[in-house]
Amino acid sequence: MGIRNKISSGYVYYLTLTVEEWIDVFSRTAYKHIIIDSLNYCIINKGLELYCWCLMSNHLHLIARAKEEGNLSDILRDFKKFTSKTLIAAIKEIPESRRDWMLNLFWYAGKNNKKIKYFKIWQDGNDAKKIHSVDFLDEKMNYIHNNPVRAELVANPEDYLYSSARDYAGEKGLINIEFV
Repeated sequence: MGIRNKISSGYVYYLTLTVEEWIDVFSRTAYKHIIIDSLNYCIINKGLELYCWCLMSNHLHLIARAKEEGNLSDILRDFKKFTSKTLIAAIKEIPESRRDWMLNLFWYAGKNNKKIKYFKIWQDGNDAKKIHSVDFLDEKMNYIHNNPVRAELVANPEDYLYSSARDYAGEKGLINIEFV
């Protein structure tokens, strides 16, 4: 992990996890729910505190931290490792017109990486930015929640199912977030 992605214990971070080559892997519902289920698992079992999130077609934004006994870097490492294996298995199993193309690109991304056995889905690092003020938190939450609006997927942030904007609008979302 590079110095620009250094994550210290006890802090809240704005994070972006990006798919290799910006491949639009999360265009299929089944793939999206692997991420949803994994985030919920990390919240319940690994000490992840998630305040804000949005899953786009090729990246995931989070505002999160680890509970006192947890380590956010370890949680993210485990999350990426598990979701990579599970996504590759799903891509191989689910009828997908882009299957061979995606598998080839993910294989190529991992072939020269000694840490990767076969396929690499996530780019290295997490583009972690420490939340240092309320204004910065508000800026990042607005950015995250408006990402689907800017991509013209929905007209209003709360209309996007794969985001915590629904929770902040008073609707029940897919992930059990902590409100700021």
